[in-house]
Amino acid sequence: MISDHAWLIPALPAASALVIMLFGRRMARAGAEVGIAAIGVAFVLAVLVAVEVFTANVSAVAEVEAADTEEHALAGEQVASTGSLALTEAGEGEETAIPDGVEAFVNERAVTLTPLGDGFDIEAGIRVDGLAAMMFLLVTFVSLMVQVYSTGYMHGDPRITYFFTLLSVFTFSMLFLVIGNNLFMVLVGWELVGVCSYLLIGFWWEERDNSNAAIKAFLTTKLGDVGLMVGVVTMWAMFGTFNIGEIITAVREGVQAGGAPLDSGLLTFALIALFIGAIGKSAQFPLHTWLPDAMAGPTPVSALIHAATMVTAGVFLVARLYPVFQASQAALNVIAIIGAITLFMAGLLALVQDDVKRVLAYSTVSQLGYMVAALAFSYTAGIFHLFTHGFFKALLFLGSGSLIHAVHSNNMSDMGGLKKSMPWTFWTFLIGSLALAAIPPLAGFWSKDEVLAGALTAGGYTGNVVLILGGLGGMITAFYMTRVLYLVFAGEYRGAGHPHESPGSMKWPLVALAVPAVLIGFANLPFEQFHPTGFAAWTMFSLEYFEGHPAEFVLWLALGSTAAAVLGFVAGRALYRVAPAAERDPVLRLGLVTRVLENRYYLDHLYMGVIVRPLRDRLAVLAYWFNDRVIDRFVYLVGVGTQRIGQATYTYADQRGIDGAVNGIGVSANWSGGLLKFAQSGNVQFYAGAMFVGVFVFAVLFAAA
Repeated sequence: MISDHAWLIPALPAASALVIMLFGRRMARAGAEVGIAAIGVAFVLAVLVAVEVFTANVSAVAEVEAADTEEHALAGEQVASTGSLALTEAGEGEETAIPDGVEAFVNERAVTLTPLGDGFDIEAGIRVDGLAAMMFLLVTFVSLMVQVYSTGYMHGDPRITYFFTLLSVFTFSMLFLVIGNNLFMVLVGWELVGVCSYLLIGFWWEERDNSNAAIKAFLTTKLGDVGLMVGVVTMWAMFGTFNIGEIITAVREGVQAGGAPLDSGLLTFALIALFIGAIGKSAQFPLHTWLPDAMAGPTPVSALIHAATMVTAGVFLVARLYPVFQASQAALNVIAIIGAITLFMAGLLALVQDDVKRVLAYSTVSQLGYMVAALAFSYTAGIFHLFTHGFFKALLFLGSGSLIHAVHSNNMSDMGGLKKSMPWTFWTFLIGSLALAAIPPLAGFWSKDEVLAGALTAGGYTGNVVLILGGLGGMITAFYMTRVLYLVFAGEYRGAGHPHESPGSMKWPLVALAVPAVLIGFANLPFEQFHPTGFAAWTMFSLEYFEGHPAEFVLWLALGSTAAAVLGFVAGRALYRVAPAAERDPVLRLGLVTRVLENRYYLDHLYMGVIVRPLRDRLAVLAYWFNDRVIDRFVYLVGVGTQRIGQATYTYADQRGIDGAVNGIGVSANWSGGLLKFAQSGNVQFYAGAMFVGVFVFAVLFAAA
């Protein structure tokens, strides 16, 4: 099977990163050609894996439907229980028997790296299923477009080889996270993604703002990662394994390690802890503040972070463990409320931004809120919006890079009238904006409508909150994107220099991304006669939890959400058709509302002024005192003590002891040698006389005895 070789998909960018790092400076394009070739091959493999996985899943659904039709023909409306599992179709409440041996596609392989005893092993493995196949397609395609685009955008940068090395490592890290079959591998990939984002956000570290943005992103996401680590450890303590499939099976059977009944309270704690990690990585309220500042990095990096890697990791984590999250309604409620708050408040913040990349950044935070909230009700709705959003948000960010490249400014107040000089950028940016605003029949319409339909079907307090805020958020999205379109492309040019269309290396990735921004929504057409299986069947993780097909389509809801978007467009056009001066921008003249939005709800003031600075400054004083009075004093005493010990050793042990003994031996030897020199004179007569005296003395002694 092709999926047996899926490990090559992350391995290729990893290998390219090594080659670029070692030999990139000697290559014609500074190593970019290696990175593009590697990710291009990875994309081809991703397509082949997706075809295999999606085809197998569609066949499995078809087999279940065929068996269901046969059972109904034999037993009327009563469903025979000939299978071991039950297929629940969303919105119908029916249970269909699943024939034995028919399963959703899962290809899992692993090798044990470190057996630690007592059944605790660290393994490296792959888990290829519908979710992984979908993420392979998204990550590799967007990364390929970003790398091609970067050859033009980063041309002439003195650290371009370093840049392409990091891009390859970034792509590898996300793919490693996606393919891992256990939480330990997910954690490793998770942290690698964080490190790469830190290095790329601060790529131009010479400017302090860039360095500060990288540090802020790193520390904020690390705060969330504490929750992730707690959740992973708790999961292992509960189930005795990191293996995702084994954890899902245990939850499905309602047992923990050793066969003990499932502790629902502890499971909820573990899931909320895991979700805290997702809050940090996917920029959910209240840990969203790092993402807009991350715009300090190069624009291709922004596209990769916002569309396919860093911020999608949190959404992917919830989707990967979706059957486990379904076991805790409390955890799902938390997810729904956090997502709803995020999607609405971030959309409002996008209204008052002048930096075009910051508008898109807050838009990303808002759309991530849609994805997270959707996962509280529907697996398919959440990941489908993740999938479609990745394409049109990458298109918008790369389009903003084209604008910045032309006018040498991020600010919309320095743009205007660019439709004439940059037609390719205009039309592709317009397509991305309409897709983001959920205008039919573009991709964003189908996926966002699925989110709202899921909330409507779920009902209850959380469902209604998501439905209402999601509808309002759609109108706000259309308004701020209309504002962007008019401020950037309409009217007269307000900047300096002469803007021009971007080179082909930047233009053609925009065109390539515009195609899925228009068409990819049809992957989940909610009309059975046109598309009987669709995205839900392709990406299902289990037939038992398959949400049914076709996707639910509520006509009045679709009309209402479209009307809200059109209303936002009309309001934006009325206010910005004639581009106002920056100081007369309508959304900047709302008094208290504008001040609150410009200060980002004062959350940064709270974090820095109430938490970070007071704690940091007090800790700094304490650390200085501890360093000066404790560490330095200890080092000083150690130095003084060592000096005195050395002096004593020199004076007493060396001079008086060792040297005295050696000198004494020398004196003794000299004295004894002085006596012997009289006996060793070399005079033969003296020797003969001495011998005679000796013989005489011995003779007298013997005679006396």
